[in-house]
Amino acid sequence: MNLASPFIVKMWVIIFLVEFVKGSLLVALLPVYMENILGLSVTVVGFAFAMQYLGDNLFRSPSGWILERVGYRWTMTGALVLIVLAVTMIIYVTDAVWLSVACLILGIGTSPLWPCVMTGVTDLAGSTKSGSSGAAMGAVEMASLAGTGIGPITVNFLMDHGGQSYRVAFLVLLGCAMAVVGVSLLLPSRISHTVHSSSHGSADGSHGGRKRLKPWASLKRTLHQVRTTLKVSRLLYPALFLQAFAIGLMTPVVTLFARTELHVTPNQFSMLLIAGGGITVLALIPAGRWVDRIGTTAFLNVGFLLAAGSMALFSQVRWLPLAFVSVMLVGISYALILPAWNAFLAKQIPKGERGTVWGLFLTLQGSGMVAGPVLSGKLWDTVGHGVPFLVSGFVMLLLFILHLLIVHRTKLKAELH
Repeated sequence: MNLASPFIVKMWVIIFLVEFVKGSLLVALLPVYMENILGLSVTVVGFAFAMQYLGDNLFRSPSGWILERVGYRWTMTGALVLIVLAVTMIIYVTDAVWLSVACLILGIGTSPLWPCVMTGVTDLAGSTKSGSSGAAMGAVEMASLAGTGIGPITVNFLMDHGGQSYRVAFLVLLGCAMAVVGVSLLLPSRISHTVHSSSHGSADGSHGGRKRLKPWASLKRTLHQVRTTLKVSRLLYPALFLQAFAIGLMTPVVTLFARTELHVTPNQFSMLLIAGGGITVLALIPAGRWVDRIGTTAFLNVGFLLAAGSMALFSQVRWLPLAFVSVMLVGISYALILPAWNAFLAKQIPKGERGTVWGLFLTLQGSGMVAGPVLSGKLWDTVGHGVPFLVSGFVMLLLFILHLLIVHRTKLKAELH
């Protein structure tokens, strides 16, 4: 697949800017701003974050269905306008309720991003002779991680050199949100070779072979087609949940762990982020290309085991050099997992209703990101500060086992047929 294709490049830019804005808000700005400046409790902060994940998760499946009907350009543009609205609200409102509403709108605005990306990459892969999508999956994951990492680092720099000026940081993020709306308007409505089953009616030749369906009839037809064409192992569904659940367990406590247990300075924490995230970003595209060559199985097996071990190690370290080693190992493990996991999922997607099925998969996966932070906070407060990372490592071990079982069952079915 050509990674320099116009669609991939535009989606790369959109993903980077959206994750830049989202990462800056969730990691660097909102926790400190809501607690220290607005005087809101940590419980309120946690609830607001949960609203963001909830909005993102609940609307992924509907956005995949909408994508099939209105195309990439208007699905993404409509959603990204909501991000502009959310950032504007965050700048001006000070009430806990309205900040939570703004976070919910932010989540809804980001919800079509991955269904659109995954559907587009899968469609493009379907037009190539190899049908390989690992390198493209690695490229978009690289854009996502780069935005998520560079955003907080940039915002921290602005805060350090701007006299703790939140307004300047917020305005920079608003400018990025507006820019990404402009890029979305350049997206194609459809990828030219793709045949969307929902837009084709009976072979009566009316409207050039197209037949409009009423929304309810179209939805029923879509659900029927998904049920009849989606032939995947039942074990894939808990695996989808657990893959994001492992990340969700770490997300809210990694900064707290670094400060309270490792006693790092802000600059040292930025270096930890660069050490882990930088290795992941640099390794994603090479890993994706090797996934296309040798398949997903070896990468996922090694990645899940390495992630389990390195997270368990990180939960126990209190010496900074060893913390850097464990973080780098986590980064390598995710460089192996991310492109291989997405390519593995892409193989499970039927040709019809790709947007809807990707929305379904990403909703199941995203539910792990909703549940993970909730359990993580409970474990942090009641059991121990290193326990969320131990549980995350255990979940990765479960994923290793589930993946082995899924591959084994798939081979058996193929032999029987």
